[in-house]
Amino acid sequence: MSASPEAATPLRHFVYLAFDFGLKRVGAAAGNSFTRNPQPLRTIAAEGDARFTAIGKLIAEWQPDALVIGVPFHPDGAAHENTVRARRFGRQLHGRFRLPVHEVDERYTTTEAKSMGARDADAASACLILEQFLRENPSP
Repeated sequence: MSASPEAATPLRHFVYLAFDFGLKRVGAAAGNSFTRNPQPLRTIAAEGDARFTAIGKLIAEWQPDALVIGVPFHPDGAAHENTVRARRFGRQLHGRFRLPVHEVDERYTTTEAKSMGARDADAASACLILEQFLRENPSP
């Protein structure tokens, strides 16, 4: 009796890097579709090309299949200046690194990270963003 073709094909697990965008700092977290348990990595305290150089190093290290960014909104769901900036950041990531970029509504993630006592609120916020993405996207 032979195995079915489906049984011979290993399941593919996707690796994600998530970012909590800020004008002066960007929090980073990593996770995958198998464990669905992201981990905060660090905060990148850089702007301009230095920011993208640091992100490029994380991408080289983790080799993600896709990136996830938090996009902030007002409590009523309306966009504001940082909504536009975060989306521009996502387009820049896609343009520079040629990886798919997924957006997540990140209202209150920094507040939640701080209330949990996070030492690095930006990286913890990125972790919460990735948790939300994995929860809302059960299959890769």
